[in-house]
Amino acid sequence: MAGERIQPEIGPIVSSAHLADGALPALSELEFGLILAGNAFDRWMVRCMTAAGEPGCAAIDVLVLHSVAHRQRPKRLADLCSVLGVEDTHLVIYALKKLEKRGLVKSARAGKEKLITATDKGFETCLKYRAVREALLVESIRGIGLDAGATSAVAATLRTLSGHYDQAARAAASL
Repeated sequence: MAGERIQPEIGPIVSSAHLADGALPALSELEFGLILAGNAFDRWMVRCMTAAGEPGCAAIDVLVLHSVAHRQRPKRLADLCSVLGVEDTHLVIYALKKLEKRGLVKSARAGKEKLITATDKGFETCLKYRAVREALLVESIRGIGLDAGATSAVAATLRTLSGHYDQAARAAASL
């Protein structure tokens, strides 16, 4: 038809077209979304922690602090690494040292095990973080009308996918 504008096919939004050329281009789209979301989430955690009164923390420090404070029970290093999906225990050990130096966590021996707990200052910081999160993030996300059930389903899908990526990583390590 004369004057009709034809929209070119743009294709999926990916970071690596050569990966999207495979059998499942949508997976490349998802991976690009994970890259963007992961980096944005890391920036958010660092800046939220700064707003909560603890500048200079890395994203892993924030994750470790919240995991240590979770349910107000002592945690073992192995449990923290397992819950966070961190293979390199040195990353968590370094984060714990930094958090302990700030007075946010403390460790104690229980037999042969070292148990880590959040200090009162650590719990207070987590509560300040939560207040900033509620004011700046939760309210804006509630404004876009995300369904809680759908959000939980996405979270479950991401956890399931993480298992597939872990299995593929183990297989790749054996090649």
